[in-house]
Amino acid sequence: MRGSNDDKVVVLHQLGNHGPSYYQRYPEPFGRFAPVCETADLNKCQKNEIVNAYDNGVLYTDSVLDSLISALKSQSQYSAAMLYVADHGESLGENGVYLHGLPYSIAPREQTHVPMTWWLDKDFVGSTGLDNDCLYKNADDTYSHANLFSSILGLMQVATSAYKPDQDITSACRT
Repeated sequence: MRGSNDDKVVVLHQLGNHGPSYYQRYPEPFGRFAPVCETADLNKCQKNEIVNAYDNGVLYTDSVLDSLISALKSQSQYSAAMLYVADHGESLGENGVYLHGLPYSIAPREQTHVPMTWWLDKDFVGSTGLDNDCLYKNADDTYSHANLFSSILGLMQVATSAYKPDQDITSACRT
C-alpha cells in the first residue's frame, strides 16, 4: 500500500469465536478464564468451561481489534476507519442450545444479535462529513447485516446504483 495515494479497503477475516472448538480460538496468554472446555465435543464439558473458553476468545478478539486500532492511529498516510462485525452469534447453553446455525426464524437471540464496532479517526470523520455526535446518538439503534454493504459504500463515498441510503447507518449523520 505504500507509495499509492489511492483509497484502500482492507478486509481482515478472523475465524473468531467459531465453535465448537472455542479453546483453539486464542493463544495461551489470553487464557484468563478457567477452567476451559478443551474439546470440540461440548457434551464432555460443563457449561462454565464452555463459557470460559468462549470468553477467552472474546478477550483475544478485543486485543486484536485494539492492536489494529493502534496501528491505524500510528499511521498518517491515510484517514482511517475500522468496522468489525461478527457473521453470527453463538448459543452457550441458553435453554439447552449450543453453537449456531439454526434457521433464522427459530434461532435464539444469542445467534442472531451480533456485535458491531466502529472506529473512525478524526480525519476520516472530517473528510466524509460525518457528525460524530449523531453517530454516537444512533449507536444503539437496531441494525442488521443488510446495512453493512450500503454503509461501507457510504463511508467510502462510492457512487453506484447499488447504494441504498436507507440501509446506510451513516446517511442520517452526514453534514
